[in-house]
Amino acid sequence: MTQPSVRLDPVEHADGLPAHQPVAFHALSYLDDGGEVTVGRMDVGEFVVLPDEGAQLLRRLEEGMTPVAAAEWFLETYGEPIDVLDFVRDLDDLGFVRHQGEAGADLGRVRWQRLGRMIFSPAGAVAYGLLMLAWIVAMVREPILIPHNHNLFFTHYLTVLLLALFFGQLPLILLHESAHALAGRRLGLPSKLSIGRRLYFVVFQTTMNGLMAMPRRKRFLPIMAGMLTDLAALAALTLFAGAMRRGDGSFPPLAAFALTLAYVTMLRLVWQCWFFLETDIYYVIVTVLGCVNLQVTSKQVLRNFFDRRLGRPRSHDPASWHPRDLRVARWYAVLIAAGYGFLLITLCAGFFPAMYQILRTEIGHLTSNHHDGTVGLLDGLVFLLLAGGQLALAAWLFWRGRRQQAPAIPSR
Repeated sequence: MTQPSVRLDPVEHADGLPAHQPVAFHALSYLDDGGEVTVGRMDVGEFVVLPDEGAQLLRRLEEGMTPVAAAEWFLETYGEPIDVLDFVRDLDDLGFVRHQGEAGADLGRVRWQRLGRMIFSPAGAVAYGLLMLAWIVAMVREPILIPHNHNLFFTHYLTVLLLALFFGQLPLILLHESAHALAGRRLGLPSKLSIGRRLYFVVFQTTMNGLMAMPRRKRFLPIMAGMLTDLAALAALTLFAGAMRRGDGSFPPLAAFALTLAYVTMLRLVWQCWFFLETDIYYVIVTVLGCVNLQVTSKQVLRNFFDRRLGRPRSHDPASWHPRDLRVARWYAVLIAAGYGFLLITLCAGFFPAMYQILRTEIGHLTSNHHDGTVGLLDGLVFLLLAGGQLALAAWLFWRGRRQQAPAIPSR
């Protein structure tokens, strides 16, 4: 019995992909992971998970086979026809195809790779362990050094506290993200550190292009480097404050401020446990479980669940989900819903009442006849302006974002 021949239009398609000429690709990496292959571009961080036969087909195309020859090879090897041009078109949408005049990526040695290897080396691990040990010993000997909420208020002037926390945290957050970047560059990844904005907060962001192309065991250090650095900063700040403690047990202002930053750093570490917000721990979980896009899949599973309960057609097609993501999402979706509920309860029970009490206290100070002099009055006014300005800015950005997302109404 003869197999049907594979036919492709011999004329170049309108999208510029020829059927009888080799297709040029950017430099691609391949990572075999149990019957599936992660393929992508290290330079831009674009990856896709392909079945083994799809990865083998891509390799033949990358080696110089024309789409017609690759289709014939696929039919002979796997006994099934395939539309190779459609396959190449999907690869082009991912940015894998290199068009005429488009420069290839430079994947040479990345900058700061040597520094990353020095910091994340066996000697660095020994130094880190000694720092952790000294921190634990110091807290055992002097329990007052253990982070607690009383350390937050190193001054009774709330404006000074607000500004000091804002500017004092920026170097620590930068240190956290720099650790991610250096740990990635240690592996030769073109990690990038940039400044961005979330709502009205200035944030530092790390993009670790190519991490998905690394073997799973090599991904953990770049993912966890930020939290490990936070722990080191927490220990160093605590030891610094302990070294500056006076004979009467009190702390000078600089040491008290160090304890404040240590406490806030500890809060950031606790925040990492809220993995449903896609924190560093979320990416550790995804890496351990070998998932592809767990967060999005879990949210779509939840959306379909509520659609079914409300008698509406489902919003998302389960065929688009990766099987491994779907297996995990059946229980992870419950954790997401519980996590957001816990976050809402925390905000209502802790954060909002605390903010209300602070604002009420400041307004009471301003409206009473007894002020802590001109400085106290000025502190209250500036604090209320800063706090109110932040809320107003958040509301304005939210309103502007909703307006930009709203569909335009055609004029008649």
